Amino acid sequence: MVDAGYDISDFKEIYDKFGTMEDFVELTRRAKELGLKVLLDLVPNHTSDKHVWFQKSLTNDKQYRDYYIWRDGKKVDGEIEKPPNNWLSVFGGPGWTYHNDSEQWYFHQFAPEQPDLNYTNPNVVKEMRDVVEFWLDKGVDGFRVDAVPHIFESNHFEDEPLSNIPGVTENEYDYLEHIYTKDDIRTYHLIQSFRNFLDEYANSTDTDEKIMMTEAYTSLNNTISFYDYGSHVPFNFKFIRDVDRNSGPDRFKLTIDTWLNSLSEDNIANWVMGNHDNSRTATRYPGRADQMTMLAMILPGVAVTYNGEEIGMLDNFNISFAQSDDPQGCNLGEDHYLEKSRDPARTPFQWDDTVNGGFNTGNETWLPVHENYVSLNLANQKTSTVSHYKIYQALTSLKKNSPVLEQGSTKTIVLNNNKVLAVIRDHREEQVMLLINFDDSVEQIVDLSEQIANNNTLLSVAVASSDSAVEAGITLDPTAVGLPAKASLVLVSKLNSTPEQDNTTSTTEEPSGPTEGSSTSSAITIIPLNLLIFASILECTRQPR
Repeated sequence: MVDAGYDISDFKEIYDKFGTMEDFVELTRRAKELGLKVLLDLVPNHTSDKHVWFQKSLTNDKQYRDYYIWRDGKKVDGEIEKPPNNWLSVFGGPGWTYHNDSEQWYFHQFAPEQPDLNYTNPNVVKEMRDVVEFWLDKGVDGFRVDAVPHIFESNHFEDEPLSNIPGVTENEYDYLEHIYTKDDIRTYHLIQSFRNFLDEYANSTDTDEKIMMTEAYTSLNNTISFYDYGSHVPFNFKFIRDVDRNSGPDRFKLTIDTWLNSLSEDNIANWVMGNHDNSRTATRYPGRADQMTMLAMILPGVAVTYNGEEIGMLDNFNISFAQSDDPQGCNLGEDHYLEKSRDPARTPFQWDDTVNGGFNTGNETWLPVHENYVSLNLANQKTSTVSHYKIYQALTSLKKNSPVLEQGSTKTIVLNNNKVLAVIRDHREEQVMLLINFDDSVEQIVDLSEQIANNNTLLSVAVASSDSAVEAGITLDPTAVGLPAKASLVLVSKLNSTPEQDNTTSTTEEPSGPTEGSSTSSAITIIPLNLLIFASILECTRQPR
């Protein structure tokens, strides 16, 4: 494998190191017994250069030559062969590779070992639909479609203009403005055709609806447009791209409100905290893994969890150049590979404190396991009284069973002089509230009296972050909620049968522009890296705003 399995040599086979087709069929059968959905990572943009289609394309086979994007190069002084244009690879360097026997160049948005498919050829579209149908017949419930914006390129092959971003060198992807190799309108039409095919399959086989998720690093407007063209879950990367460890409650509020206010009534929101392309959530937000998980779970819609986030795994930066696998980093060389390598966030899941974190019993794993696996592992957290995993379980149960989280309205408020973010879900005078203290050193006393639906209401702690020292189940006075430094609490409302006066004082700030968000269905999606995507979609029914 050149790119962690995204260089596919056969779309209809299981890589032998991972098992057999019989293993996969058994996996889907067992998942259905447990009420789980199994999704696959569909990579339509390219194949491996080892794929039989590309091997035939190299021989100028009439049928398969046009499966890929081949072009004549430019001659300099009639002798030196240069690429057809200035298009770049996402991984850096030219997006074209020369083939001596053909005396032509083939295009690749990613590594040279990942030649791009030509979707202007209807036979390629048919081939990919056959791939989709093959896996649906094996029991798959849907797909995460990879690298969607890169599927089509301009047919005119013009040079792309310079981006003029300061400090970016000519071999870096961001050196150009990608107006001819990204976000082509034909991409949306292709996604719509995939969705139509999934719907037709479900109807013709009398099976459950098949889900389609789309991965697109693109603008907000472009992302939202995927809803209109059939994507159930166009991944929302705003928590990865628009906020960071230095962002305050006001910035998080803006990020949340911007997304929710962009959705139509039929759209189901989603929240991606981390994935295999970016640093892990617990690394990006030190000491705040629970808070970020709570945020994704309490907000309306689908919470997307990258494997390891449920136990607070960290990036492993102790990976040598020789051990590195990611071409995005390796292309920079030994002195700079870690600047862009995605490997630190892709290390094996830490199951227990045995050799290799319980991932395998061999001498090594495909990437080194983080050295903290002895203490930070699933087995430990399952038996601990308080842990990231226990909090994740509690949030999952709440999201699955709470009508407020499934159907309630959403309001975000900034409190206590921009120290506290509140997310308030409301449904029929029942409420679920999330409070996050962004102050690392000072406890905040929060007055929620203006936010509760009924004056005769108390708040019960449903979930508390692991470092808060607050016990789940205790009851709090909404006029003076103590929120420890760096802590977060999920509170649920309950009527007080014998209300008593509480003289606790509180320090509050007037709400900062509360915004009503969309009221959508609740869902939880758990996504491990590559290969297979396991999705447990809970209560995923469309609801009015």
